[in-house]
Amino acid sequence: MLGVVIVSGGMDSVTLAYHLYNQFPESEWHYLSFDYGQRHVKEIEYAIQTAKDLGAHHDVFNLQMLTKHLAESGSVLVDMEKDVPEGHYAEESMQATVVPNRNSIMLSIAVGIAVARKAAFVAAGMHAGDHFIYPDCRKAYFKSFSESMRLANLGFWDGYLDAPFIDLSKADIVRIGDRLGVPYDKTWSCYKGGGLHCGKCGTCVERREAFELAHVADPTIYAS
Repeated sequence: MLGVVIVSGGMDSVTLAYHLYNQFPESEWHYLSFDYGQRHVKEIEYAIQTAKDLGAHHDVFNLQMLTKHLAESGSVLVDMEKDVPEGHYAEESMQATVVPNRNSIMLSIAVGIAVARKAAFVAAGMHAGDHFIYPDCRKAYFKSFSESMRLANLGFWDGYLDAPFIDLSKADIVRIGDRLGVPYDKTWSCYKGGGLHCGKCGTCVERREAFELAHVADPTIYAS
């Protein structure tokens, strides 16, 4: 069996990779990462390492031709002239981290590859903690998109889309990863993309909180 998995290099997707590897130990894996001009592009280095550690085929797609167009939305992840907001995801300022249609773009590419390679499924790591700020991480979106992909490939693909963490919190994901021995020091979250996790942006705050709530030691070195 072949599984296509979107692996960004962040905590959620790396945990997903380990979760599926453990669930289907005899399977073949094709990991996909995307360079869309994000300021935290260093996350891809961690995706590459995960693929090596788990023996998966890995492709990095260069989508930087989209960057200037996506930046017109004002998203701070692709507009380097804007500052990344600090604080919790529950704050309104975090809307500035939304990249237009990001998951649809990535999932569409993943499904195309899955159809071509006759993969059993496509998996992505969105979770309940993302629901508040990111509409393309919510269950309604994922259900609808999955149905669209089924109809778009009717008669050509019998596979499915899977988001096993979509009802789970980030703390739940950390607990799963801890049981599986996920090397969280080999994952990247910080949107600022500096030498260390900044400790203040939304993803760093969420990362810290997840380890604390899960009662799992946080191996991350934060700048502050």
